[in-house]
Amino acid sequence: MVLNPGDVAPDFTLPDGDGNSISLSDLQGKWVVLYFYPRDNTPGCTKEACSFRDAYSDFDSAEVAVLGVSTDDAKSHTKFSTKFNLPFPLLTDAEGEMATTYDSYGLKKFMGKEYMGISRKTFIIDPTGKIAKIYPKVKPDNHAAQVLADLEALKG
Repeated sequence: MVLNPGDVAPDFTLPDGDGNSISLSDLQGKWVVLYFYPRDNTPGCTKEACSFRDAYSDFDSAEVAVLGVSTDDAKSHTKFSTKFNLPFPLLTDAEGEMATTYDSYGLKKFMGKEYMGISRKTFIIDPTGKIAKIYPKVKPDNHAAQVLADLEALKG
């Protein structure tokens, strides 16, 4: 499924590292940053998560929910969150079904091998549940700063 700005963001319910279920519909009325990342504890994913962590007080004061999504299990998410003191939920999409809905899961290549996995992609979802912005090719360094600047412009 190809999503575009202006489309209604597909609803989902996924568990976080603590086993709590988080649904997009529960966040209606809030801005949401939904970012997909390949793996806990890898260099790029750690940089990206830490950029959101370091800017989290700005997201929080702007009443923006930040959610990370990967196929890693709850135990991995908990270790990753604890190790890097991440103040936002990491959601488990074990089979990549939700990532597929968001066009963030598919065939990848690494060191000559092909496999199915999550692609690094970020969505800003507005308070009405519509996609406001999509970042199809994310560079992990300072990604959060770029998202914050764009949120400011989108919120007017």
